[in-house]
Amino acid sequence: MSTASLPDRLTAVIEPAVVHLGLVLEAVELAPAGRRRLLRVVVDADAVGDRPAGVTLDRLADATRVVSRALDDADVMTDQPYTLEVTSPGVDRPLTAPRHWRRNVGRLVKVSTHDGGRSTGRVVAAAEKTVTLEVEGAEREIPYDDIAKAAVQVEFNRKGG
Repeated sequence: MSTASLPDRLTAVIEPAVVHLGLVLEAVELAPAGRRRLLRVVVDADAVGDRPAGVTLDRLADATRVVSRALDDADVMTDQPYTLEVTSPGVDRPLTAPRHWRRNVGRLVKVSTHDGGRSTGRVVAAAEKTVTLEVEGAEREIPYDDIAKAAVQVEFNRKGG
């Protein structure tokens, strides 16, 4: 029997399956749900060529099939019944990695820095160590290490976009 925790074993089984589809495994969550368990797998995708960032319903369906098959083949969930949910991150997901910023170029974000500063601006560019925001008409480059918290802002009436 493996000494790795169940979440680690699940990640080891699921990650190669979703990576094969060109997806990034964002999270694996296992929670009790009555007599069953809920296994929630969160996946996302970077923009590639003409394909925009994010995950379509078709790609989620493909991911559900390959994750289900991988779990069955590995028998990691044993005999206890579970419900598999493969989903994409919600708009309220915090921006914590450069790939999150890249997926949100053009979007409005709210940023809090470790020194107590706050900015709301549009993501112009996302490099490996910094993000560039347009704040009140001026570009501002912020190192990721300086960011305490950041999230996409929902825009209902964006003009020109």
